[in-house]
Amino acid sequence: MSLTFGYGPLSRRVPETVNYRLDGPQHRLLLHPFPRRIRAVVGEVTVLDTERGRLLHETGLLPVLYVPLDDIRDEVLTPSDHTTHCPFKGDARYWHLRVGDRTVDNAVWSYPEPNPESSWLRGLASMYWEAADGWLDEDEHVQGHLRDPYHRVDVRRSSRRVRVTLGDEVIAESDRPRLLSETGLPNRLYLPPEDVRRDLLQPSETTSVCPYKGNASYWSLRVGDRRLDDAAWSYPAPLAEALDVAGYLCFLHDDLTVTSMPG
Repeated sequence: MSLTFGYGPLSRRVPETVNYRLDGPQHRLLLHPFPRRIRAVVGEVTVLDTERGRLLHETGLLPVLYVPLDDIRDEVLTPSDHTTHCPFKGDARYWHLRVGDRTVDNAVWSYPEPNPESSWLRGLASMYWEAADGWLDEDEHVQGHLRDPYHRVDVRRSSRRVRVTLGDEVIAESDRPRLLSETGLPNRLYLPPEDVRRDLLQPSETTSVCPYKGNASYWSLRVGDRRLDDAAWSYPAPLAEALDVAGYLCFLHDDLTVTSMPG
């Protein structure tokens, strides 16, 4: 994300605080090797297995894994009549993915004759993330999408005085938050549960997955007759990069006011 979003060098709005200018199209592509073995599994069948993956960074988009077509099992692929056109990469052809009785239409694509400026895509193919039941980075399961090597998460202890309010009602107040900085995103303040009015929170069925932080659980907020859906979230069992916010709560809602001042 750091390359293609925000003020990254492949984003649409490169900052003014640089001593260079990129001489090229506003929509930019960068392909580089991915350093580890990647596998995709459908049912109990490994349909993609590569140590020759390439990660494509494209302006405004998440990175996409491309692999040599030979690294996708030929017997699970059936040619499709579907085609698409990308002005930056060329005309794509597709394959259906068939494993046993299961078929995923147009799951795999490639650019047989890519545009001259992206000729390095020739011979490579990509597969929709959701077409597989699971993905492994070496022997670790990955959720959401592959981790971008240019994306990072940092958690720092802080003495900022943080207050979360809904109108005149104080929802949380703490001088021992954890500040989480994530590439391309605003800083988020996570508060210890002891400093939160837990009696105002109700568990939500909403969940989300972050490849860098883990699986998030959400809470709705009820104050009197007012209910704010999914006003707070936390990571009960975060990944290594976010371990220091385990169980802490972060608040974000248009109706809430979150203020922080130096401690």
